[in-house]
Amino acid sequence: MSEQHPPAPLNGCVRQALERYFAELGDDVPPPSDLYALLLREMEQPLLELVLRYTGGNQSRAAELLGLNRGTLRKKLRRYRLDG
Repeated sequence: MSEQHPPAPLNGCVRQALERYFAELGDDVPPPSDLYALLLREMEQPLLELVLRYTGGNQSRAAELLGLNRGTLRKKLRRYRLDG
């Protein structure tokens, strides 16, 4: 039987991505003034896509996994054109 390892902490992955973002941004360009909103938008779409893939497209299971009600999930899917 193969040994299973726990997944890497998600916050470590986010931290690395943000460190890379700031390093690539450099000192010549000021960071966006709405970084918090930008980060949420950038993370939400791939999160929804991958959770839907993980659940085989089952929106009820996806909503449960995300801790959202199904109506809220559907609204978010429409926002990102993932409902078709």
